[in-house]
Amino acid sequence: MKNPVTLIPAAMQPIQELIKAAHSQNVPQEIMELVHLRVSQVNGCSFCVDGGVKSLRKLGVSDERIGLVAAWRETSYYTDAERAALALAESATRLADRTDAVPDDVWAAATEHFEEQQLASILIWIAVTNLFNRLNAPIRQIAGSW
Repeated sequence: MKNPVTLIPAAMQPIQELIKAAHSQNVPQEIMELVHLRVSQVNGCSFCVDGGVKSLRKLGVSDERIGLVAAWRETSYYTDAERAALALAESATRLADRTDAVPDDVWAAATEHFEEQQLASILIWIAVTNLFNRLNAPIRQIAGSW
Protein backbone atom coordinates (compact mmCIF):
# COMPACT_ATOMS: atom_id res chain seq x y z
CA MET A 1 0.00 0.00 0.00
CA LYS A 2 1.11 3.54 -0.64
CA ASN A 3 1.55 5.84 2.33
CA PRO A 4 -1.90 6.92 3.64
CA VAL A 5 -1.09 10.64 3.43
CA THR A 6 -0.29 10.23 -0.27
CA LEU A 7 -3.64 8.50 -0.77
CA ILE A 8 -5.51 11.14 1.25
CA PRO A 9 -3.51 14.34 0.63
CA ALA A 10 -5.94 16.46 2.64
CA ALA A 11 -4.55 14.77 5.76
CA MET A 12 -1.11 16.29 5.29
CA GLN A 13 -2.03 19.95 5.90
CA PRO A 14 -3.34 19.41 9.45
CA ILE A 15 -0.34 17.21 10.22
CA GLN A 16 1.97 19.98 8.96
CA GLU A 17 0.15 22.42 11.26
CA LEU A 18 0.73 20.10 14.22
CA ILE A 19 4.42 19.87 13.35
CA LYS A 20 4.63 23.66 13.17
CA ALA A 21 2.85 23.99 16.53
CA ALA A 22 5.13 21.42 18.13
CA HIS A 23 8.18 23.43 17.11
CA SER A 24 6.78 26.79 18.20
CA GLN A 25 7.83 26.96 21.85
CA ASN A 26 11.61 27.18 21.70
CA VAL A 27 12.42 23.62 22.69
CA PRO A 28 15.92 23.01 21.33
CA GLN A 29 15.72 21.27 17.96
CA GLU A 30 18.22 18.66 19.08
CA ILE A 31 15.94 17.62 21.95
CA MET A 32 12.96 17.40 19.60
CA GLU A 33 14.92 15.21 17.20
CA LEU A 34 16.19 12.97 20.02
CA VAL A 35 12.58 12.55 21.15
CA HIS A 36 11.50 11.74 17.58
CA LEU A 37 14.24 9.15 17.24
CA ARG A 38 13.50 7.48 20.56
CA VAL A 39 9.74 7.29 19.97
CA SER A 40 10.38 5.82 16.52
CA GLN A 41 12.78 3.25 17.98
CA VAL A 42 10.22 2.22 20.60
CA ASN A 43 7.59 1.77 17.88
CA GLY A 44 9.92 -0.03 15.48
CA CYS A 45 9.34 2.41 12.62
CA SER A 46 12.45 2.01 10.48
CA PHE A 47 11.43 4.81 8.15
CA CYS A 48 11.14 7.29 11.02
CA VAL A 49 14.29 6.01 12.73
CA ASP A 50 16.15 6.64 9.49
CA GLY A 51 14.67 10.13 9.24
CA GLY A 52 15.54 10.86 12.86
CA VAL A 53 19.15 9.77 12.41
CA LYS A 54 19.47 11.94 9.30
CA SER A 55 17.93 14.96 11.04
CA LEU A 56 20.30 14.62 14.00
CA ARG A 57 23.29 14.30 11.67
CA LYS A 58 22.22 17.50 9.88
CA LEU A 59 22.26 19.22 13.27
CA GLY A 60 25.84 18.04 13.79
CA VAL A 61 25.05 15.57 16.57
CA SER A 62 27.84 13.05 17.19
CA ASP A 63 27.53 9.43 16.12
CA GLU A 64 27.87 8.39 19.77
CA ARG A 65 24.86 10.46 20.84
CA ILE A 66 22.80 9.26 17.88
CA GLY A 67 23.78 5.63 18.20
CA LEU A 68 23.12 5.37 21.91
CA VAL A 69 19.68 6.97 22.11
CA ALA A 70 18.15 3.54 22.72
CA ALA A 71 20.46 3.14 25.75
CA TRP A 72 20.26 6.74 26.98
CA ARG A 73 19.93 5.70 30.64
CA GLU A 74 23.29 3.91 30.62
CA THR A 75 25.43 6.60 29.01
CA SER A 76 26.83 9.98 29.93
CA TYR A 77 26.13 11.51 26.50
CA TYR A 78 22.87 13.25 27.41
CA THR A 79 22.04 16.26 29.55
CA ASP A 80 19.52 16.09 32.37
CA ALA A 81 17.02 17.98 30.20
CA GLU A 82 17.50 15.51 27.34
CA ARG A 83 17.08 12.60 29.74
CA ALA A 84 13.85 14.10 31.06
CA ALA A 85 12.52 14.54 27.52
CA LEU A 86 13.52 10.99 26.54
CA ALA A 87 11.86 9.52 29.64
CA LEU A 88 8.69 11.49 28.88
CA ALA A 89 8.80 10.34 25.26
CA GLU A 90 9.04 6.70 26.27
CA SER A 91 6.27 6.93 28.86
CA ALA A 92 3.90 8.85 26.58
CA THR A 93 4.53 6.31 23.82
CA ARG A 94 4.16 3.18 25.97
CA LEU A 95 0.85 4.22 27.52
CA ALA A 96 -0.39 0.69 28.22
CA ASP A 97 2.81 -0.50 29.92
CA ARG A 98 1.72 0.75 33.35
CA THR A 99 -1.38 1.94 35.16
CA ASP A 100 -0.20 5.56 35.32
CA ALA A 101 0.92 6.35 31.79
CA VAL A 102 3.48 8.96 32.84
CA PRO A 103 4.79 8.28 36.34
CA ASP A 104 5.04 11.22 38.71
CA ASP A 105 8.84 11.06 38.81
CA VAL A 106 9.05 11.26 35.00
CA TRP A 107 6.67 14.21 34.94
CA ALA A 108 8.49 15.94 37.81
CA ALA A 109 11.84 15.60 36.03
CA ALA A 110 10.34 17.06 32.86
CA THR A 111 8.89 20.05 34.73
CA GLU A 112 12.32 20.78 36.21
CA HIS A 113 13.71 21.42 32.74
CA PHE A 114 10.80 22.67 30.64
CA GLU A 115 8.13 25.32 31.03
CA GLU A 116 4.51 24.32 30.55
CA GLN A 117 4.39 25.62 26.95
CA GLN A 118 7.55 23.67 26.13
CA LEU A 119 6.09 20.53 27.68
CA ALA A 120 3.03 21.03 25.50
CA SER A 121 5.30 21.23 22.46
CA ILE A 122 7.16 18.08 23.44
CA LEU A 123 3.90 16.19 24.02
CA ILE A 124 2.50 17.33 20.67
CA TRP A 125 5.75 16.24 19.00
CA ILE A 126 5.56 12.83 20.71
CA ALA A 127 1.98 12.47 19.46
CA VAL A 128 2.90 13.52 15.90
CA THR A 129 5.83 11.11 15.87
CA ASN A 130 3.55 8.32 17.09
CA LEU A 131 1.12 9.26 14.31
CA PHE A 132 3.83 8.98 11.67
CA ASN A 133 5.05 5.69 13.18
CA ARG A 134 1.53 4.30 13.04
CA LEU A 135 1.14 5.33 9.40
CA ASN A 136 4.54 4.06 8.26
CA ALA A 137 5.11 0.85 10.24
CA PRO A 138 1.90 -0.99 9.22
CA ILE A 139 2.58 -0.47 5.51
CA ARG A 140 6.27 -1.29 5.98
CA GLN A 141 7.38 2.04 4.58
CA ILE A 142 10.99 1.38 3.65
CA ALA A 143 13.63 3.57 5.26
CA GLY A 144 14.85 6.18 2.78
CA SER A 145 12.02 5.51 0.33
CA TRP A 146 10.07 8.76 0.51
